[in-house]
Amino acid sequence: MTQHITVIILTKNEALHISRAIASVRGFATRVLVVDSGATDETVALAKQAGAEVMHHPWTNYATQFNWALDQIAGQAGWVLRLDADEVVTLELAAQINAGLPDVAGITIGRRMHFMGQPIRHGGLFPIRVMRLFKNGKGRVEDRWMDEHTIVDGPTAALSGCIIDDNRNTLDWWIAKHNSYASREVIDILNQEHGFLPQESIAGLRHRDQAAVKRWIKEHVYARLPGGVRAGCYFFYRYMFRLGFLDGRKARAFHVLQGFWYRYLVDAKLLEVRDYMNVHQAQPVDAIRAVLGVDLAPSGETPNRAAA
Repeated sequence: MTQHITVIILTKNEALHISRAIASVRGFATRVLVVDSGATDETVALAKQAGAEVMHHPWTNYATQFNWALDQIAGQAGWVLRLDADEVVTLELAAQINAGLPDVAGITIGRRMHFMGQPIRHGGLFPIRVMRLFKNGKGRVEDRWMDEHTIVDGPTAALSGCIIDDNRNTLDWWIAKHNSYASREVIDILNQEHGFLPQESIAGLRHRDQAAVKRWIKEHVYARLPGGVRAGCYFFYRYMFRLGFLDGRKARAFHVLQGFWYRYLVDAKLLEVRDYMNVHQAQPVDAIRAVLGVDLAPSGETPNRAAA
């Protein structure tokens, strides 16, 4: 029986990557749906040229955007593959998908990463198993501002094949992006404390995959360590105990930047927002807008402003 597989890719200014991503799924995808949030480069033209269908929707966060895309194909039979524009499906995974998928709600696959063109082999990070392939109607992305994962309703299986995250943008771009990520993670941390927005977490699922276990550790162990200190502890664990220093020169830079600089930046921004709340007697939503420049109600809707 023919498998119907819709690949959903979210984009904004991904001209460097989009053709490569679409080419990697061409052998098994029935439909490639690109949801663009306002690209000013050749992303849309290249996506159409590669055979994708393009829709447009304004950006709030990844979870909102991807779940909107799922709403556009609601009721259609088949599977959904969630793929980032800077990711590619390996030939091994493509062959496994073509061989036939089991009768389950969702399938975890491996995810590996390259940094500045160099594979990350150490540090205890990759490959990580992620839920990226699921039956349409059986999955959705958890409602979070950062580090969102897919929740499925039903039994799951696993494929050994991988996707590879291989972003080819500059280091300046990477730093700017992770500065934005840090702000989004601060929003999730404060929301977990004060409850001003709806939020889900895969950490509480009874049947946990690898990503859910890591989320539980992050929320119940890492979060209880002193701010700032925990960034250093995590970096030492990853760089020394998990042998991150054995990676290549560029990959070692990833461990330092993502394992220490980024984690410390999150704690510094969190401290800045909390200080603003204390000095100005401000609610979290107002402090986030003033300090991080993020309006949590861009459409005019007002979040719950009460601080718990």
